[in-house]
Amino acid sequence: MTTDPISKIVARNLCTGCGACAGAFPQAIQMREDPIHGRRPVVADSLEGQQASAAALKLCAGQNSDWSDLPVQDDIDADWGPVLETWEGWASDPETRFKGSSGGAVTALAEFALSSGLAKGVAHITARKDDPRLNEAVISEDRAGLLAAAGSRYAQASPCEMLGPIAAGDAPVAFIGKPCDVASAHRAAKSVPALADKLPLTISIFCAGAPNLVATQSLLDHLGVPKEAKVLDLRYRGHGWPGLMQAKWQDGDGQQRESRGIPYAEGWGRILQSERRWRCRICTDHTGAFADISVGDPWHAPPEGNEDAGRSLIVARSPRGRAFVRAAIAAGVLVADARARSVIEEAQPNLRATHGAVWGRLVAMRAVGLPTPKLRGQRLFATWRSLPVKAKLQSVLGTWKRILRERLWTGVSISEPKA
Repeated sequence: MTTDPISKIVARNLCTGCGACAGAFPQAIQMREDPIHGRRPVVADSLEGQQASAAALKLCAGQNSDWSDLPVQDDIDADWGPVLETWEGWASDPETRFKGSSGGAVTALAEFALSSGLAKGVAHITARKDDPRLNEAVISEDRAGLLAAAGSRYAQASPCEMLGPIAAGDAPVAFIGKPCDVASAHRAAKSVPALADKLPLTISIFCAGAPNLVATQSLLDHLGVPKEAKVLDLRYRGHGWPGLMQAKWQDGDGQQRESRGIPYAEGWGRILQSERRWRCRICTDHTGAFADISVGDPWHAPPEGNEDAGRSLIVARSPRGRAFVRAAIAAGVLVADARARSVIEEAQPNLRATHGAVWGRLVAMRAVGLPTPKLRGQRLFATWRSLPVKAKLQSVLGTWKRILRERLWTGVSISEPKA
């Protein structure tokens, strides 16, 4: 039976897989890639493991989230977190714009952080060289490293594994991650002064949930990649907006093959999203409220095809984030036009409804005795009340069905993936 705090969070389905605990205590806590449950920490069965787990608890944004200290000036901020200023634009560099998922703004901002001297490195995730089905956290110090990782990765990732090395290093490092990753980085920076001094900028991508390895394999099957083949590359987004999902592999004769490409809507809508983890389904921050800058798709003005020139929705969350975006525009790194702050809801209307549904899901979980994350500072009940009656009922009844179907009352145990 697990007794340490981090293992309990994993067992209770509250872990986001961010990797902050493992990054802070790599000798006692390691991230494992479970094919069903995703990347999750495993704590050493020792006194050192117990102590590390207890200390890492203050870094964990999976067990609770507190928006109480975030500046809120109106309904937009109350629903989405701080929205100081918004733009719609793209990377001025054609290669960055082409390879990026939606205009390349994240990569362009990361490269500007390096070229401007704000940071000496950028922490982010990239496909694992030995197995592109999986991700790994890295720190890039040049354009080549950033471009190699451009484009979305719809698979489990733990960029907060880099927080420990950042805190222990001498150089400032910008950080890129999902909203849950940035939330843990925010907590870590508040708890570890040495880290706060080394994180000059945090960037969050918009996220609707991270599929598991089972979903990735289903995608490869759908693309026609033989199960015995060696996967060389798997692209989820990019090479146009929103881009095609496509894989490359090596067959038994050593020949390289390329699969057909399928549209983003088909790959995400029909294959990947069904395997998002339960913790993702009770997430109340899909756009990065704790980041300095958030970037996502401007779906209110969707592309006409699958490989159009990309555009990004860029949201300044903090004064330093706003100043940095303005500087990037002035330097010609970004081509961007200002938009009304309300554009975030126009671009992502489904996410506001998702936030409201979470309140009903949490009620359904508590009614049957399942643990839930502690959430403060968000008006989830008010958002739930604004949903149509059918959606309100679905948020509760649908959760009970899922609890039975997925046996969510059983504890999560982590295993290793098959090669």
